[in-house]
Amino acid sequence: MFLDQFKRGVSRRDFLNISGRFGMTSTLLAAGGLGAGLTASSLARAAESEQQRRYQTEPKFQLRFGASGFNARNLDIQKSGQLFFARDLEERTNGAIRVEFMGSNEVCNQLDCVSKAQQGIVDIFSASTQNSAGGAPYLNVLDFAYMFPSVASMFHFFYDQRSEALLREPLRQRHNLQFLFTHCDLRGLMMGANWADKPLVTNLDQLQGTKNRVTGTQLGRIAMEQLGLNPVPVAWEETLDGLRQGLLDGAETWMSAVAYAGMAPVVSQAVDLRFFAGTEHTAMNLSKFNSLGSELQEQVMESAYAAQIFTQGMNEAGRYQIVGATEHPAAGTVFAENNVRVAPLSDEIRAEAEQRCAPEYNPEPWEQWRERLNAWAGDVDIYKEIHTIAREIPLDLAAVNVPPQRWWRTS
Repeated sequence: MFLDQFKRGVSRRDFLNISGRFGMTSTLLAAGGLGAGLTASSLARAAESEQQRRYQTEPKFQLRFGASGFNARNLDIQKSGQLFFARDLEERTNGAIRVEFMGSNEVCNQLDCVSKAQQGIVDIFSASTQNSAGGAPYLNVLDFAYMFPSVASMFHFFYDQRSEALLREPLRQRHNLQFLFTHCDLRGLMMGANWADKPLVTNLDQLQGTKNRVTGTQLGRIAMEQLGLNPVPVAWEETLDGLRQGLLDGAETWMSAVAYAGMAPVVSQAVDLRFFAGTEHTAMNLSKFNSLGSELQEQVMESAYAAQIFTQGMNEAGRYQIVGATEHPAAGTVFAENNVRVAPLSDEIRAEAEQRCAPEYNPEPWEQWRERLNAWAGDVDIYKEIHTIAREIPLDLAAVNVPPQRWWRTS
């Protein structure tokens, strides 16, 4: 696992020294390609080689990529494709586009990366759509409770050409954003220290009245309220202490996020509720995208397509082999090493949760937001449209078996 290799082979001080000499982007790209061979000397040689490759031609465009909390220790835990996209775009354009990657909250965090991109402070950003919904409210469209029955259904929607009109075009028109690609997962409740000695969660009654941190999504809060989960907006930097000290019972997020964000030491149970989307997406300032010209715009989209395929396969593997997001986490996974118990829940319990909170069964709490999003999308029933697309594939289809297609092309 990259995290262990990093700890064993390269100290934080070594990494900072190397990145200071050859640049953070070149060093991160080099580290991702070394795997088990990662040492300080091999990283320095590879970073120098990357720097030479990347700077052998003068770029027409240099794009600043703000990636919220991602850093050298977690980029290889959640396979959400950011560095893959950066490398692919530079190589695909023969250096006409150069990407400078800035993670570790260097220029933006989960809540404000979207506004930094809209303002042109960064050109590309990566953060969850749920945290970005504060600055781009149309992103709430992904967060209706149980709209997506599986991770596969999410990939199916993002690849589908209808997602252009239902998701991407309103984002362009209203929020100056070009949605590029996303990782896909489903959110549950990650319970903190208070739950370490409690029985494994098997039903909804055990969760009633608990106090849980919520992200920036308005629709996610509605789902939690209908399930009696008391959503509390807490700053990310306060969430870990809240879980550790028992001030919070839990936090809504997905299991890979627990691993990459360093939450595992303070999470005792991962409750697989799957009640709405978890999407760590990458998007671009639309004005900057339009300034590239048609040829380079097409290359950006091809790199986004490649990154979407990369994420579709690699993150699914990483969830089980790196994170341990399964009822019996394998030895050496993040969950196994931190004694995180996974509460899988039964299909019957998730169906009960869906009937309690989904718009299909409980429409009234959603009406105001549903009408607002429908108007922004061009007076279509946005929930019904996406809900229908998400059910066009078999419920048991593996996410890796969803066929990719170029969503932005009509032929």
